[in-house]
Amino acid sequence: MDRIAQIHQMLEKNPKDNFLRHALALEYIKTGDDSTARELFEAILNEFPDYVGSYYHLAKLLERTGETEKAIQWYEKGMDVAKKAGDRHAYSELQGAYEDLTT
Repeated sequence: MDRIAQIHQMLEKNPKDNFLRHALALEYIKTGDDSTARELFEAILNEFPDYVGSYYHLAKLLERTGETEKAIQWYEKGMDVAKKAGDRHAYSELQGAYEDLTT
């Protein structure tokens, strides 16, 4: 069974497990299915905006697909959430990617 199928199987038991949903999105990126990955990241962040880890990956995906303005918006949202959560590491990663994109 491939990793995507394994994660789907695990999600049947706990469909709102953000760690698994995030991992699934990353697997879809590996297969080149950016559309499905994007849907998963956006679903996570719309339902659980405090899930800091998905901001970076969604913004990177958008950056890679040429949606620069949307990427910037997600980086900014992520930095705000990371700052409020006191997550310096996530904030630093988001800020670095944001600055690379905007300077």
